[in-house]
Amino acid sequence: MSGTVVSNVFRTSGVIAATAAGISFESTVTTGTTLSVEAGRGYFINTTSNICTVTLPSSAAAGDQIVLVDFARTWGTNKIVIDSNGLNFQGQDDTYVVEYNTSGVTVNIVYSGASKGWTPISDDVVTDAPAAPPTQRALFGFGYGASGLTGATNLINSSGVAATDTSAVGTARQNLSATNYGGDKAIFAFGNTGSVTGISNLVSNQGVVASDVSAVGTASSNKAAASYGLDKGIFGYGATGDGTGLNISNLVSNSGVIGSNVSGVGTARNALAAATYGLDKALFAYGADQISLKNLVNNQGVVGSDVTGVGTGRSALGAAGYGGDKAIFGYGNGANTDAVLSMTNLVNNQGVVGSDVSGVGMARWGLAAAAYGGDKAIFGFGYREGQGGSSYKSVTNLVNNQGVVASDVTGVGSGRRWVAAANYSYSA
Repeated sequence: MSGTVVSNVFRTSGVIAATAAGISFESTVTTGTTLSVEAGRGYFINTTSNICTVTLPSSAAAGDQIVLVDFARTWGTNKIVIDSNGLNFQGQDDTYVVEYNTSGVTVNIVYSGASKGWTPISDDVVTDAPAAPPTQRALFGFGYGASGLTGATNLINSSGVAATDTSAVGTARQNLSATNYGGDKAIFAFGNTGSVTGISNLVSNQGVVASDVSAVGTASSNKAAASYGLDKGIFGYGATGDGTGLNISNLVSNSGVIGSNVSGVGTARNALAAATYGLDKALFAYGADQISLKNLVNNQGVVGSDVTGVGTGRSALGAAGYGGDKAIFGYGNGANTDAVLSMTNLVNNQGVVGSDVSGVGMARWGLAAAAYGGDKAIFGFGYREGQGGSSYKSVTNLVNNQGVVASDVTGVGSGRRWVAAANYSYSA
């Protein structure tokens, strides 16, 4: 160990470790994209030109300490990402993303042992790190096709490729919805089996659909759902069996438990869509009767009042997050059930819905969408008459991390409408 030792503490091994006052700083300022660091040392990191990934030691003893300094006050523009290299960081394993993106921060971390691992003694954004990694996979499930109701699912890999049908588990139904929960899992719920229902099916982080869970809340169909608060979900709006629109919501815990009805805010409606934006918030938008409005959901699951005028009103559309913190709504029925659309509307990380973007791909309704691949999205399935062959489609359209929709990909699996989709799995 080099440098002056001041206010020493002992590691569990009994060896003296330097505290921050005795840390030996590297004289060379780091400007590269990667940096491997050692215990007992401090580093000036200049990210003026690029993001820097900092790799911590693969082994450490309690009391080991490292200091990282924002040399040029540019981490707010180009962040640093910390790779904990197999050890925990604030109690989370190294699959979680640890990054610092506030200018002028000095990060002072100490190793506390295997359970909590590296722990900040001082930083300005302790609560922002670590964060769950982005999900990589998605699945579409249930719906109505040429053979009637189905409970089949189709897994989407981290490249956006759809797999063949997986045999149904749970009650076949249509007009249901789905969302991510717990960070890397998903849940399908509600729908129509011939009559409206409130049953749900949990999906593991391996994409395995579980059997039915008894209904909670008002039996209904044509709801929308999205994740919020980083690890929870919300189902909202919908219709009862006689078609009466609802404005209730049901929150989903990070264990996949659906809560009881929460009295709604905003216009009662069904056949709308919902998506996550801004990392931990959600929004509901559009719906029957082809209305153009949105309702924002904060990171506590509280639904806001109506905001009007957000592009062409439509129903039976799909929506998903993309780009890490933005969302996209697309396709659906326009002014009447014959006005099938392929337009999209992008949502920024503040929840502002952009104007109509002319569509790419087959106009259709009754489709769904989900995030995949960390920062991309996929629209899939749906219904469109007069396109040759079956009217029940298994077409997909990929969305890149800039929100650009790609042309049709011929589907795999059974074409169907009124499907639901959600993202799952931290692993590619």
